[in-house]
Amino acid sequence: MRIDCDGAGQRIDNFLIGHLKGVPRSRIYRLLRRGEVRVNKGRVKPDYRLCSGDEIRIPPLRMAAASDAPDPPRHGLTWIDDAVLYEDDALLILDKPSGLAVHGGSGLSHGLIEQVRVARPEQGLELVHRLDRETSGCLLISKRRSLLRELHRLLREQDIDKRYLALLVGELPRTEVVVEAPLRKYRLRGGERMVCVDARDGKPARTRFRRLRVLPGATLVEVQPLTGRTHQIRVHAAYLGQPVAGDEKYGAAESNRRFRQRGLKRLFLHAASLGIPGLADGRRLRVQAPLPDELEALLMTLGGPS
Repeated sequence: MRIDCDGAGQRIDNFLIGHLKGVPRSRIYRLLRRGEVRVNKGRVKPDYRLCSGDEIRIPPLRMAAASDAPDPPRHGLTWIDDAVLYEDDALLILDKPSGLAVHGGSGLSHGLIEQVRVARPEQGLELVHRLDRETSGCLLISKRRSLLRELHRLLREQDIDKRYLALLVGELPRTEVVVEAPLRKYRLRGGERMVCVDARDGKPARTRFRRLRVLPGATLVEVQPLTGRTHQIRVHAAYLGQPVAGDEKYGAAESNRRFRQRGLKRLFLHAASLGIPGLADGRRLRVQAPLPDELEALLMTLGGPS
């Protein structure tokens, strides 16, 4: 298979996920790790970006039949219209709910993107970036391949301004703290994906935390990830010794228990806003997602109205 100009700029893993419908993501990443997928006769890593003219060799694979994973029922997709924060003929921005994975896989047949494609089958929708399953808020979806490539470029160059709201355990020691700590991905024996700080083998990662409110036993912060690593905010918060409240993966069991007693039943991490520069018509787009009711209720419980 030869890549044309429409496919250029995509990561090889994203290309394969879109091209090999019905093949589990875990299988695709295993093919890449083992070198069974070749680009120009050589092995590549999942983050390799395709170039026009690249030759891809994919081994024979069993594709799941359409009946293996039926489409989600349309009557369960009414939440999508209510979740639209911004839409035009090329771009869709949704307010993703906590608890919904952005795509299927790992035992899930339908994630957010599969549901949105069923609701809007004519739009050719593609995820621009990802949010953790437990994280809510602004999620970019492209309707055009040309815009997808442009948004990926802006993400690589850190030109898209992403801001999160998070509740950290304890008090942030200064008004603003910048964490620079390299991150490395690994998997537990059971297959669960994890990230750790690793000064030797990690990839550069930088996160800015800005204090908004000090509350009993916690600090509400605005978070600006200055790089885009997996689980970056959560791992850097834990590295500070102040994990995100409700974080079952990187947090502390005792503090999570205390916050559950106060009513927190999820991760307190919310993608609150996105700023996108240099769209085709020259506009700078800024979109905000309101803090979910359950997180607002926790803040009221902890410290009264802001």
